[in-house]
Amino acid sequence: MSERKVLNKYYPPDFDPSKIPKLKLPKDRQYVVRLMAPFNMRCKTCGEYIYKGKKFNARKETVQNELYLGLPIFRFYIKCTRCLAEITFKTDPENTDYAMEHGATRNFQAEKLIEEEEKKIQQEREDEELNNPMKVLENRTRDSKLEMEVLENLQELKELNQRQAQVDFEGMLGQYKELEQRKKQREQEEDEQETKEMLERALVKRLRDSDSEEEAENEKERSKKHIAEKPTDILTTDASTASQGSSSVMVKKQSWDRSVGGLGVKGALGSLVVRKKPADSACKPSHAAPPSAAAAAAGTQTGAVKPELSSSSNTQPVSCQNGSSLSLLGAYSDSDDSNSD
Repeated sequence: MSERKVLNKYYPPDFDPSKIPKLKLPKDRQYVVRLMAPFNMRCKTCGEYIYKGKKFNARKETVQNELYLGLPIFRFYIKCTRCLAEITFKTDPENTDYAMEHGATRNFQAEKLIEEEEKKIQQEREDEELNNPMKVLENRTRDSKLEMEVLENLQELKELNQRQAQVDFEGMLGQYKELEQRKKQREQEEDEQETKEMLERALVKRLRDSDSEEEAENEKERSKKHIAEKPTDILTTDASTASQGSSSVMVKKQSWDRSVGGLGVKGALGSLVVRKKPADSACKPSHAAPPSAAAAAAGTQTGAVKPELSSSSNTQPVSCQNGSSLSLLGAYSDSDDSNSD
């Protein structure tokens, strides 16, 4: 594989380089080279702008009978990108630049034109001074006046700089720094004040929320206390407000009254119990109303006791046949009490 990269060539022993035929090429031979436009230009035929750095496949040739200090000058041929018109320019080793020949105009060369004008004026002045000595004197006096004006302008500028130099720039910078520090401190104080106010507002809001919650809980407890589950709970609540000694007695009495009932109060059983009347009033005839259903029911229940009442010898005579069975029951109970005595 190394044989492919060999740079040396084989020369036979009878090799004679003078026998090699030489090509006779013309002196104005052209080569195709790749280059970029050296300056901005505008085509004369179509007005197309060609900017600096545009790449072209150009034809290169050597300019005949033109040399600069023994250096050859080359000419390049390019075509417009729009109308394909031929544009030529050549090298300018004297000014280290390129010179436009024909087919386009060069743009943005005002500085170069000014330099060329200055060179022409300087050359004309030198030519005049060679043949006219008075012209030399005039030019010198003119130059001295210009120098004096320039010196005066420089002196004025120096005075202005001295006036400005009296200004204490360091003091001004120090004052500016102090103002900046004060501003920063003020901003920090304002930020701290705002944070404190925000914290105070948050604490007040929390306290208000807690107070409202406590009030709601207290109202709920009060409503629960006021609402009684049974109507009889009022008695117990009233009894609890009295003194400790009388509270137990009142509670017992009220509970006894609720369960048995008072003797002096006519309740549901008041129509069934009748007090004993004197003998005279009991024996008087009276047109009594027919016994009620409740009395009849009671009489049927006490029917077995009536024979015993008639058979007993110690009982008082009962002349009121129209009396109710309840009156007989009361008389029977009294007679038992007298016999026992």
